[in-house]
Amino acid sequence: MAGSRRRQWRTVMTGVLAGSLVVLMGACGVVGTKDDRRAAEDLAEKHFPGQLKAIGARTLFPGTGGSEVMFAVSGDRDAVVRLRIDTDENERGSCDGKDCVGALTEAVERARQQAEDFRTLESAFDACGYEVVALGPTGTPPYVVAELTNATVTRVLSEIGQCVQRWVTASGPDSTVAKGQGTYVNVVSPAVAEHRNRGKDSWPTLMRLTRSDLLASLTEYTHFSASYEIEAGRVDTTGSAREVRPFRERQKFGETVQSAVKEQLRTTYPRVAVSEYQWIWRLEPGRVDRQTGYVLFCPEPDPRGRCVDSDDAALVTTDEKGVPVGKIRLVHDVRDASGILRLPPY
Repeated sequence: MAGSRRRQWRTVMTGVLAGSLVVLMGACGVVGTKDDRRAAEDLAEKHFPGQLKAIGARTLFPGTGGSEVMFAVSGDRDAVVRLRIDTDENERGSCDGKDCVGALTEAVERARQQAEDFRTLESAFDACGYEVVALGPTGTPPYVVAELTNATVTRVLSEIGQCVQRWVTASGPDSTVAKGQGTYVNVVSPAVAEHRNRGKDSWPTLMRLTRSDLLASLTEYTHFSASYEIEAGRVDTTGSAREVRPFRERQKFGETVQSAVKEQLRTTYPRVAVSEYQWIWRLEPGRVDRQTGYVLFCPEPDPRGRCVDSDDAALVTTDEKGVPVGKIRLVHDVRDASGILRLPPY
């Protein structure tokens, strides 16, 4: 069977020499990543001789067929080229739904641009003392390391905001980040960063910093997301932050605050029902042990005892466990005429 596959790929690569890559499926089903990688290497050597080195391949998920082959770029320590090879029955002979030569050319250009964008970002954060230890799958947001406490949160958010301003300025007025209305930076504690899954130093930077296992090793613990508004290229460096909890902790927090709010509302609405939906909770300025957010509620439950499409909300400040502190403020008519939720900022 394996020999049959190899013969099929030799036939395929004859087509590559004519200008396109054809990915075949043998009688046994989807071609494995080993054959995909070999075909991609031949394609790269044909059209980018001596410039690309295959460093890995993975089966695409979910199981629609195909592989992603990754290349390092000669002379660029940061860039990683990702070529998606289709083996789905309806897309044979293509790469990410396109002609493979064109797809590889685009992938190389994209990898070089992403590497350049990363260097701009990294330089901006390094200049103000914050190392970028990870990136989101698309190259943003950056993850940096800092200990946020009541004593440090205001200073750290401001310093990171200044990093963001450097990044926006260095990226230029036509960049995606400069044109945006805002961006955010994830902040992990030194203890979590110290034990992160670092990967191999030999991997291209953008392969190493965007890996799912690296991100999982950082986000399996509570961390913070710092948000910054941008207007005409100017960043509000004050920023705001929210706590990002692992799933089980987030559920426990939500249950605690929803139960407490429901109990308080019963004095006014004896049959009150509280929505299970969790709104965004933001840290109170200068505090990491106080956060404020909305709990949606219905004065009367629906026939199934639920709160659906609520038009009422309670603005609540809680401690770290979700126990309300201070008074709850009620907000009514929180949906517009089309039913879209329009909660006032806080």
